[in-house]
Amino acid sequence: MPFVMDASVALSWCFEDEASSYADRVQDMLARDVALVPSIWPFEVANALRTAERRRRLRAAEVMRFAELLHALPIMVDSALLPRALGPILAVARACRLTCYDACYVELAVREGIPLATQDKRLQDACAHVGVSRVP
Repeated sequence: MPFVMDASVALSWCFEDEASSYADRVQDMLARDVALVPSIWPFEVANALRTAERRRRLRAAEVMRFAELLHALPIMVDSALLPRALGPILAVARACRLTCYDACYVELAVREGIPLATQDKRLQDACAHVGVSRVP
């Protein structure tokens, strides 16, 4: 079954000190399922990698290896974000007290009727608020 995946889950695969059994289970799910991500996701991931590189947590070669891993996984970018930003996403942000950046994950899960994979407590709370299941 497809699911929405936030950037924090994928980034935990890159950083040893952020690794978790939850993120490992989500990665294992990608052997049989597709992850759907909002169009902001690649920018969030790229920014986190660039920040890690600038802070010398990662070298450029490590960033490239991680990028290759992500390209090999069944991650589909949803392109319907722009028309939804000032409507449903803004409404979710208000209702759940989220940034619009975070609300786009919840709105996508609601719209597609699929669970959300997240380690973020605020996103978990938002899922409960709007009736979206979380990937266990």
